[in-house]
Amino acid sequence: MPPARSDIRNLLTEYLGRHPAEREQLEQLLAALDAQAVPTSRATLPGQVTCSAAVIDRDRRVLHIGHKVTGKLLAPGGHVEDDRTLLAAALREVCEETGIRPGDLCLTPQLLGAPIDIDVHDIDANPVKGEPAHQHFDFRFAFYLTAEQPPPLVLQDEEVSGAQWLPFADVRSPTLRAKLLGAEAEGLDGRPNPINVSALLHDGHGRYLLHLRDQREGIWAPWTLALLGGGREPGDPCLEATLRRELAEEVPGLEPADLTPYAVEEATSVDGLAVPIQVYAGRWNGDPDTVDLREGVLLRWFTVDMLDRLCLSPGLGDLIRRHAAEHPATDGPPHGTRPLSGEAPAGTELHIVGVHLHLQDEHGRILLGLRHPDSKFAPNTWHFLAGHCEREAAITCLVREANEEAGITIAPDDVELVHTVHLVDSPGARPRVGLVFRARSWAGTPEVLEPDRCVEWRWWNPTDLPSKVVPYTRQAIDGILGGRLYSEMGW
Repeated sequence: MPPARSDIRNLLTEYLGRHPAEREQLEQLLAALDAQAVPTSRATLPGQVTCSAAVIDRDRRVLHIGHKVTGKLLAPGGHVEDDRTLLAAALREVCEETGIRPGDLCLTPQLLGAPIDIDVHDIDANPVKGEPAHQHFDFRFAFYLTAEQPPPLVLQDEEVSGAQWLPFADVRSPTLRAKLLGAEAEGLDGRPNPINVSALLHDGHGRYLLHLRDQREGIWAPWTLALLGGGREPGDPCLEATLRRELAEEVPGLEPADLTPYAVEEATSVDGLAVPIQVYAGRWNGDPDTVDLREGVLLRWFTVDMLDRLCLSPGLGDLIRRHAAEHPATDGPPHGTRPLSGEAPAGTELHIVGVHLHLQDEHGRILLGLRHPDSKFAPNTWHFLAGHCEREAAITCLVREANEEAGITIAPDDVELVHTVHLVDSPGARPRVGLVFRARSWAGTPEVLEPDRCVEWRWWNPTDLPSKVVPYTRQAIDGILGGRLYSEMGW
């Protein structure tokens, strides 16, 4: 799918907010965004949206490549292909033409993900390709190198004849040169600085506050436990203001004390960019259950001895351990709090984790079981073979449940995670996380071994499923058969 037209329009609106005098020369671009044709398609005439990257090093130089077709020195760039965003298209072009990887780059604090320049230039007719003369509306994004020295370049032989690093004043594009020189006075110096912030919140009793990220487009490392926080926005006067704004948006009413810069960590964005993160340490000792959580699906206190049991965002475990070693707790958790490590009493678990088995036979039919009429959950309804984890690995549970419920043997190494679901059955109930696995092969014939739970196993044609199927089971089947698998959902 091409980048969304609305996203392109938002970038243009933000750009014109900074450069209102350019509205007239960008009227054709505005018209292209109002037209029906895809603005990023090569076939769209009389003009099409393209992308370029201004890669800036510590010496305030910009990378240029020799373009074989035109003979000009240009910033790396080109047409949009199957890219999620225009920024992602610019990153891809840099990688293809110069070998610089997204992880070698980061956004600038001055511009973040907004274009530094939008240039309109004429393209000559190319009879060989059957292309008439047309225009390019080139969105140019600025990136810093993360390392002090530029990485070795691997130039694309088909299109690139060489490369040069040019000072701002020598940049070949007049419009880009003017923007760079203007931004230099605002601190565009090629030196990476944090553009994201996180809150390392502790209660002074050895507990740390983490939230479970949800599965949405653009979410980094979904379904991992992470710190609260987010990215800087243009109106934020400083990073602490960014953090307080993010907390007000994610967990309104949670106001930590003693926020202090603690460490600078690095993460990876959904586009593969390096993201420096300023971590602030702070104190808070409230009850997470009373917080109005607006982002994520879970907010809880955790102790250091639990970290090895959790799925954490990269590097978070080491960060917490380092802070805990430097700030040892003087006593245990506050009186009356629920235990968070060791053997917790029944009913205090953070959430229920269930496993579900998607099986298809040689005819493409799907195995479903009819739940017992007296079942507390979804009676007289068809459902995947499923069960709850009993302090065990999810795949271990899956293997056990398949054998106990239906006499089916599956190999742990022969399954793949293909769908997830998170739900709360009723107000006040513990959240349920369902993991749907697909087994590539199995042994045995399904038989009813637990009649108090399942009264019948049956193979169903996916185009003729029964009317009474558990809703998230049907949703999972639709997603799996539609090719929307685990690896394509940003995991």
